[in-house]
Amino acid sequence: MKKFGIVPLLALVASTSGLALTSTTAAQADELSVVCSAEQDWCDLMKSAFEAENSDTDVLMVRKSTGETLAQVRAEAGNPKIDVWWGGTGDPHLIAAEEGLTQVSGVDTSDLLGWAQNMHKISDGKTVGIYAGALGIAYNADILAKKNIAPPQCWADLEDARFAGEIQVANPNSSGTAYTELATFVQLFGEDEAMTKLAAVGKNVNSYTKSGSAPSKAAARGETGVSIGFMHDMVNLASQGFPLKIVAPCEGTGYEVGAVSIIKGAKNLDAARKWVEFALNADWQSRGPEVGSFQVPSNSNAKVAPESPDLASIKLIDYDFATYGSSDTRKRLLSRWDKEVGDPNAQ
Repeated sequence: MKKFGIVPLLALVASTSGLALTSTTAAQADELSVVCSAEQDWCDLMKSAFEAENSDTDVLMVRKSTGETLAQVRAEAGNPKIDVWWGGTGDPHLIAAEEGLTQVSGVDTSDLLGWAQNMHKISDGKTVGIYAGALGIAYNADILAKKNIAPPQCWADLEDARFAGEIQVANPNSSGTAYTELATFVQLFGEDEAMTKLAAVGKNVNSYTKSGSAPSKAAARGETGVSIGFMHDMVNLASQGFPLKIVAPCEGTGYEVGAVSIIKGAKNLDAARKWVEFALNADWQSRGPEVGSFQVPSNSNAKVAPESPDLASIKLIDYDFATYGSSDTRKRLLSRWDKEVGDPNAQ
């Protein structure tokens, strides 16, 4: 009797295990894993807004810089933990596309502005632009006035000894903002002169941060006199009453096209595609200023906040996204930066 009695017991265990497995699988199917490389407030708004429109999906979101995210996506190739990478400078997104780490989303780009469609085209449909923003310099007017330091107007000014210990900028190994700065200098001055100039600026740098927006936050709080970053982040801080003045460098400047990508092998592909469609929606893109995000949206029907930097009035370089979004180019430039400029506090 005991011998035969174990059969229904095993059947019951198997049945129960099957139910548990089915329930777990169903729960996982309702979860979308997103890495956000924009500012935290915008990440949070995106998460809550998407969940409100897609009540059957729970978004599991973490914020990481573009450099950190690219490293994670590379490390997890073949068994990705991420479904979608949203926000952050486009160069690392293009590198991920080139390396086959992301996949075609199949979204409609007909309503997008040219620079967003260009991102989609050069990545063979694996990433698409969601916003644009120009690189610039910010300075704390109170600090510079107190120290009787003439404000900068050009990139070359930052090499001057009067800014010794006054500049803060991110490390391009972790920050897409700082990589945009590195690529901008190379395109403005040529690779060799760019490294010489960045090394000269580096002598005046008090700290290289991990995040690209951190330097301007430090300048706003009076922890440093000058920062390098994206102008839309500076506008947000200035709008809060901080004594920040924003400079479009006289030589010209580069810009970013923030992007969104679906990771190759994403576990929740349908939800990932819905996320990308949502991110490109004009109504959603118009909500960025609610949380202090003043980038220029990529959808031609989205509203541009009056506080957003006017890209047409800034001397922008013809930024070569195809070249500087190349894995080989990035690797070479970062190697040269580490050797010739370097972060003394980097591990």
